[in-house]
Order: sequence, then structure tokens, then C-alpha cells
Amino acid sequence: MALTKQEWVKLEKKAAELRKLCLDTTYWAGSGHIGGSMSSMDILTLLYHKYLNFDPKNYADENRDRCIVSKGHIGIALAPLFSDLGLIDKEELKTFNHTNSKLGMHLDKNKVKGLDASTGSLGHGSSLGLGMALAARVKGQNYKVFVILGDGECDEGSVWEAAMATSSFKATNLITIVDRNHMMIDGPTEEVMKLEPFADKWTAFGFETIVVNGHDMPALSDAIEKAMAAADKPVCIIADTVKGEGISFMAGNYKWHYGAFDDNNYGIACKDLEAYAAKRLERAEKEGN
Repeated sequence: MALTKQEWVKLEKKAAELRKLCLDTTYWAGSGHIGGSMSSMDILTLLYHKYLNFDPKNYADENRDRCIVSKGHIGIALAPLFSDLGLIDKEELKTFNHTNSKLGMHLDKNKVKGLDASTGSLGHGSSLGLGMALAARVKGQNYKVFVILGDGECDEGSVWEAAMATSSFKATNLITIVDRNHMMIDGPTEEVMKLEPFADKWTAFGFETIVVNGHDMPALSDAIEKAMAAADKPVCIIADTVKGEGISFMAGNYKWHYGAFDDNNYGIACKDLEAYAAKRLERAEKEGN
């Protein structure tokens, strides 16, 4: 079912809050993986604020949906998200990646309530997610598992081994979402290690493949709903995104895979995010039903 106007507006406001909090956390930390955090924020917002069967007050519920953020270097996006959900004290965000903080650059599931896996060693998330998805089948449970991959991460052979197994076992309760921001730490993906024809690869491995604008809430919502309803084969959503989305000097720039802010560019980024949020909210107000 398509997003209502009320849902769309609410999600846009929440995503804007989280992008700003991610920027603030990066500023407090001194540096961080903000580029890929901004490209992923709409995906995370939709999952945690609409689709996941996940109650922050009962985060260890065995029947909850799982979310494995395999591109675990975006802990600087996850920490604000979990803070907003009430699972991390907001004051702790000011300690992110500082000495003795429980919030390291790659978040630790043993220190962050509600986090389903410690990730960041790229290429592991799909295998972890498949194990959880098959465990649900063995236990007779009906939870779903979402795995968020980076596109550069898909250079790892283990991603494709897991994809082959997911298809072979018809693990339709595992939904793969690739944050396809076209950039990795060393440059554009197509210059470092070509991924295209990327969608065809997933299709060849036995997935139903959906390519969608990863910054379009209604389109992304439709893709997630289709994936959740899948019965015959697993689904991979390739979310076409922009690294550093919403910040003028960062958008589409691989050099902002990891970066730091001084007072000047922090101020520019704040103004950019405010204008970006207003533009998206205006569209939701105008086009929502």
C-alpha cells in the first residue's frame, strides 16, 4: 500500500532530523564516515520507522525483525538512529569514537541495545543475515531479516556466496538492500572494480531485483513492500543513492567517504541540510495523497 501523505511527511521530517543529528555527531567526534551515512539515511528511516517489527522497549524480542547493517562503518548514522529510538542516551553521541566511549566507529552489539550484529568487516552481513533467516525457518518463527550492503562491499566474494545460498534455500524472509551510491573509499565503483551490469548479476543469482531511487520515500516504500510480500524467490533492492546526499560540497564526492568538519564547513552543511529537507518536504506536501 502506497504511503499516505501523512506518513510521507512524517518520514521526511524524521529523515531530516536524523541527517542533522548524524552531521552533529560527526562534528562532535571530530571525523567519521558521513558520506555513506547520508546515502543510507532514507533506507534506515523507512525500515525503523515504518517496516521493521521492532519495539525499542522490547528490543530483544525473539520474534522481532532483524536488521544487519553490513556496511558497519556507518555507525555514525546508526548511533543517532538508535538514540532517537531511545536506545542510546543522546548525550553519549558527543562521545562518539572518543577514548572509553561505548560508541566506537563500528558499533558493538554488546554495548548498543537493539543492534543485531557487530559489523564493519565488509562482506559478512549477507551470511549473518542468511543464518538468521534460516534459523527462523527451523524455529517456526516468521520474522524477516533485512541486510543493508554497500555497493563497494559487493567486491567481496563472500557476498556472492551468500547470495547463491540465499537463492538456493529460497530464503524469501531475507531482504537485501544495496546502498548503490556509486562510490567507495578509493573512487567511483566503476573505476575501482566494475559492478555493472549490477542488477543483472543479482538476477542471475536467482533474486528478483528491484532498482529504485533510494532517496524517493514512496518509491523505496513500494520496493520494500514488494520484497516483504515475495514468496517464490528472494529480493534484492538496489537503492540508487548519492554519497553525501543533501550537502553541496559532499554529494557525489568519494573523498567524503570519511571526513572531518571545521566550523566553516559545518555551518555550510547545516544550511544545506535545512534547504534540502525543505525541498523534500515541499514535494511530500504537494504530491502526497
